[in-house]
Amino acid sequence: METLLSNLLHWDESLFHLLNGVWTHPVLDEVMPWWRDKKTWIPLYAVLAGFAIYRFRLRGLYFILGVVLTVGVADTVSSKVMKPTFERLRPCNNTELPFEVEQRGGCGGGYSFTSSHATNHLAIAWFIALTLGATYKWLRWPLVLWAISIAYGQVYVGVHYPLDVLVGGCIGSLIGWGLSSAFNASPKLNLQNVNV
Repeated sequence: METLLSNLLHWDESLFHLLNGVWTHPVLDEVMPWWRDKKTWIPLYAVLAGFAIYRFRLRGLYFILGVVLTVGVADTVSSKVMKPTFERLRPCNNTELPFEVEQRGGCGGGYSFTSSHATNHLAIAWFIALTLGATYKWLRWPLVLWAISIAYGQVYVGVHYPLDVLVGGCIGSLIGWGLSSAFNASPKLNLQNVNV
């Protein structure tokens, strides 16, 4: 079991080196620090919230509360449960790696496993895709691809390993799916029950 874990971590570090230090491009060097910054997406969240309230009135407000709950659960699981349990150093803080980490932006404090960005964004994407996206089906895959690109950005800028974002993304996806299922199960909340 110890050998399996050691091999998995070695594979993870090797893939990190490829994504962070080899398979790079000057355009991505400039774009990714901005793209993965949560402040970049505040206008998108504001437009989405405004649209939900305009289109669905009280149900739109419940939808926004559902998104907030989804982020709260996802962030708690990643930041308060996973990171303190595993205490894995971020690659940008790990001085024992056999290669230099390309840091594109700040390193951040705390631990690496799991990526809260990946957990939170995949949770948001799936919650919205399976609630609002049930009415506006064209939203589904762009939302999921958007969240995956942010998760990838975490590796590219040097703050997380691929396994951090993969596991975080899976956990976030499960949270988004679970909470959207609960939301959709209520006739008073389900956005499909509203005539578009």
